[in-house]
Amino acid sequence: MATSKEPVTVPTEVSVDDFLAAVPDERRRADAGRLRALMGEVTGEPAVMWGPSIVGFGSYHYTYDSGRSGDAPLVGFSPRRPHLVVYLVGGFEDRYGQILERLGPHRTGKGCLYLKRLDSVDESALRELIDRTARVHRGVDRASGR
Repeated sequence: MATSKEPVTVPTEVSVDDFLAAVPDERRRADAGRLRALMGEVTGEPAVMWGPSIVGFGSYHYTYDSGRSGDAPLVGFSPRRPHLVVYLVGGFEDRYGQILERLGPHRTGKGCLYLKRLDSVDESALRELIDRTARVHRGVDRASGR
């Protein structure tokens, strides 16, 4: 019998303030607060918990070639123990290489940007990555890399 798996990353009623207040590391908690303010300012959207550990801003609907579809935050982050994980548009590392060169110390994964400390990166470059991701997900930008 086939079962349909419900997505875990959906908006919840959990308080973002409570979630961030529970981040054990003081520096990570402060960075998360700054990132929340930055993403809120750039997107114009309020912070909402998506699943148990992602702070997301706004939403967009996606449909894969397979026909599978769902909703996801325009941008988001999670204050994990080893890194701040910033969720951006897939393929951003190829599309926005020049911005990443300005960013400072980071690692990338498929749609994820890993930062150790917010103070170590160029905030204007981070702001630009967040803005471009939100624009792509809103259908305003085609992720050209310009």
